[in-house]
Amino acid sequence: MYGREERIRIEYTCGFFRIGLAHDNLKNMYTLNFQMMQHHGYSLSELEDMIPWEREIYIGLLLKHVEEEKQRMEEERQKIQSKRR
Repeated sequence: MYGREERIRIEYTCGFFRIGLAHDNLKNMYTLNFQMMQHHGYSLSELEDMIPWEREIYIGLLLKHVEEEKQRMEEERQKIQSKRR
């Protein structure tokens, strides 16, 4: 079946991803998948095909984008309020 080196490589890879995903749990994964599909246009196959570190990068970029949009909307709201005064 697999040689000794292949088994070691497989065990190492599984351990690497287990450690990489240790901060996440199933509830968080499903909640985040749902939000990314509903609000940001990702498909489930796109999300499932991402490797863990790639997913973390996209999530980080998405959070940054959402924060910037929130800040932009707040600035617009303040401009509108200041014009009314």
